[in-house]
Parts: sequence; structure tokens; C-alpha cells
Amino acid sequence: MLVTSKELFKKAQEGKFAIPAPNFIDLESLRWHVETAERHNLPLILALAEAHIGENITLEDAALVGKKYAEEAKVPVVLHLDHGTTPEVIKKAIDLGFSSVMIDASQDTFEENVRKTKEIIDYAHPKGVVVEAEIGHVGAGENYENHETSDSQYTTVEEAKKFAEETGVDSLAISIGTAHGMYKGIPEINFERLKEIAAAVDTPLVLHGGSSSGDENLNRCAINGITKINIFSDLLVAAKEEIDNNKPETYLDVKALSKQGMQKCLEHYYSVFETKEA
Repeated sequence: MLVTSKELFKKAQEGKFAIPAPNFIDLESLRWHVETAERHNLPLILALAEAHIGENITLEDAALVGKKYAEEAKVPVVLHLDHGTTPEVIKKAIDLGFSSVMIDASQDTFEENVRKTKEIIDYAHPKGVVVEAEIGHVGAGENYENHETSDSQYTTVEEAKKFAEETGVDSLAISIGTAHGMYKGIPEINFERLKEIAAAVDTPLVLHGGSSSGDENLNRCAINGITKINIFSDLLVAAKEEIDNNKPETYLDVKALSKQGMQKCLEHYYSVFETKEA
């Protein structure tokens, strides 16, 4: 069933678990993620990053096929636009039927971030769509195309609290030590900062840059206040490893092995995040 993340995040907060948000980059990976969620009877957040709209998938196709698979799924599925930076694209995603969108103005000033977020909320909420924003900045690890800088800016408790109060945003991405893409080494997560922010705001907290951040780190995040964790690079790595280990002979073999690798990866993170039925 196609849902927003509102009730899912509430259950995640109460049950102390996180829901994976695997990025899909084409129609195949979209279907593979839904299949995995249904097989384990667990909720799913299907995430399409604005940066990935183009050669492999259009926004229109993502909405059409994403809505179809979400609506027909036996488990709750959120169709989410990830890292939206262009208001026109975000609003179009809302109009096409995405049930959740992210406005990423984290590299702007605090005041401009608030303004842009409120603009999207004013457009989304009357249409029943929820909005995620980011405060602080999750930088980039190796080979992450969305950001020109690799420097993270940690979220402060004061800014998180003020931002949540001024915008009324539905979920808040915070920066506590992870990085987008493949992190070189295991990052040091600031769990004390997570604890402080979780205690200061009621808004569901989400974490970007889950890939390569370490199972122990991510498990601790999931049971200590993070309700959603984004996964992308690890899915690609898992697909490549499956291909490298099995030496496919045809294009169909490549696709089958890619599916196998990505689904194993998502299954693994369901376990790490201690995701429960919703």
C-alpha cells in the first residue's frame, strides 16, 4: 500500500527501530526493493534522488511505476523524492503522486533553509504529502555525485530545535558523522549529539550516508532515535560483488546477479536496523 512516512516514523520512534530507504536508479531496482520488503513483510521507503533523474529513469516513469508497485504491495511503501534541490522538480514530484519529498537546502543559510522548507511544506501538506528537510550538512565520501564538498557540518541541538519549531517539518535529516557515498574507514558517530537532539525535538530524525558506516554504528543509531536510514552506495557495491564472483555470460545473467546482490544487501540492513512490521 502506498503511504506517507508519518505513521511509520511514529511506530519506529515507539519501537526503537529504523526503516531503510534504499535509493532506486531504474525501474528494475525499484521492483527489486519492493520484492524484498514483501518477502520479509516489512515497510519500505523507496527513494529516488533528484540527481539520479535522467538517463536511466525519468521522474514521470518513477512516479507511474513507483505508485503502481507501492499501491499493490502487501506492505506499507513510501514513494520518496530524495535530496530535492529544485523547487520545480519537488513540486512536480508531489503533483505526480510521490507521497514524501525532501527539500535539501542544508548548504544555504539557516534562514534560507527555513524559507525554502516552508515553501515546500505549504505546497505539499494540502495535498497530503509529507516533507523532509536537512539541518547541518552530511558531506560526501568517495564518488558521491550530489555534493561538491566533502566537509560535513554537524547539526547543533539549538538549530535542530529552532528549525523544527519554525517549519513544522515532518522529518529532519541530521548530521552526526556519516558521509554520502563510500566512506573511507568507519566513521565516528557522535551518539551523544544524537541523544541530545532526540531529547530536544519530537520530529522524527533521519540519517543520510548510511552506506559503509558500519553495522554497529547504524544499529546504535536505529535504536537511539533515528527512524530512517538512507542506503545507496552499498547496494551498488553488493551488485558488483555478486557479478564479479559469478562471472556472468549474458546481459540477463548480469541483471539476475545485480538483483541478487541488491536484495541481499537490503535484507542485511533490515536486520541491522531491527526493522519491525508496521
